[in-house]
Amino acid sequence: MDDLAPLLAAYDEQLRTDAETAGALAVTRHGPLLLATFGGGRGFITYRDLGGADAEGVRRLVSEAVEHYRADSGVSRIEWKTRAHDQAPGVHEALLDNGFVPDEPESIMVGAARSLAVDVSLPEDVRLRRVTAADDVRAMCAMQDEVFGEPVSSDTADAALHRLALDDGMQLWVAEHDSRIISAGRLEPVRGTDFAGIWGGATRAEWRGRGIYRALTAARARAALELGKTLINSDSTEFSRPILEKSGLRKVSTTTPYRWRI
Repeated sequence: MDDLAPLLAAYDEQLRTDAETAGALAVTRHGPLLLATFGGGRGFITYRDLGGADAEGVRRLVSEAVEHYRADSGVSRIEWKTRAHDQAPGVHEALLDNGFVPDEPESIMVGAARSLAVDVSLPEDVRLRRVTAADDVRAMCAMQDEVFGEPVSSDTADAALHRLALDDGMQLWVAEHDSRIISAGRLEPVRGTDFAGIWGGATRAEWRGRGIYRALTAARARAALELGKTLINSDSTEFSRPILEKSGLRKVSTTTPYRWRI
């Protein structure tokens, strides 16, 4: 565990709070919490720590955060991410009691960008490219919604197009076969840090296990290095964690997203 400590420290020091709210439409500070509102009706709650709050204090923070979003008719869903290494007494119970439902835990992966920036062979007639055009972005977002089991929504694409319009460094990458998007993900360089995040990785089931996700990850890592970013982070499911571990990223902790919907 000792060799993971510097990576976890870098994650906590550089990536918590402000770094997680880049691109938000609005951010409100409430005690130790940052309450962010993103396009597509999504609320997101983050914090560096909970300020030493006891179980009663944590319960109060959760309840007040929900009330903040209930007052905003434009928000239909909220995400609160817990981290296994945080001091947050009673947070699981408080979230459940306020209507949140936990997803499966994800691995927090951190490592050197150069370890991912490798040459990966692709299946015949599969190509990678960065997308910016509205039609491409909408096709990419629809594919991701399908893979993640979510209803296909224009809100997802609208939010991605809003981010691109901000020109804040976010990049969208896809893999295609016969002009059909079969895998996708985004790169999120974090301003003022050594990090770029790789997020939204999704591959159609029939194309998994053929190196496409790894190639897409390598392309994003190369793009991160070109932007001067030396570290990569990702919250990974069990589909992507083994791929990132083979590339040299390390699991430094776990995170569990808790979701609330109207």
